[in-house]
Amino acid sequence: MLLFLLFDGVTKIMRVPQVLDAQTRLGYPAGLAPAIGIIVLLCTAVYAIPRTSIFGALLLTAYLGGAVASQVRIQAPAFDTSFPILFCILIWVPLFLREPRLRALIPFRS
Repeated sequence: MLLFLLFDGVTKIMRVPQVLDAQTRLGYPAGLAPAIGIIVLLCTAVYAIPRTSIFGALLLTAYLGGAVASQVRIQAPAFDTSFPILFCILIWVPLFLREPRLRALIPFRS
């Protein structure tokens, strides 16, 4: 998961043509790609540090929420819209399982 986020950020900074095309289809100017890439990399770095991983997960959730909103706005297919949601689940589940502070904050009841 971290590798995918790093890949996503780096391809935006490198201005890979396929990434710029996808971004343009979503209605974002190609010139914003490096800034968005830096944001993804910063959020990922905060998530990767154990002491700040919960804050990083919140930042990545906000980023991925924007991705969902962008997909909904252009009426993208269901998979394109649900992929950021599934990815967000992949961010939170391992964190929930290894972080007692998070389990204390959000307890599941039987």
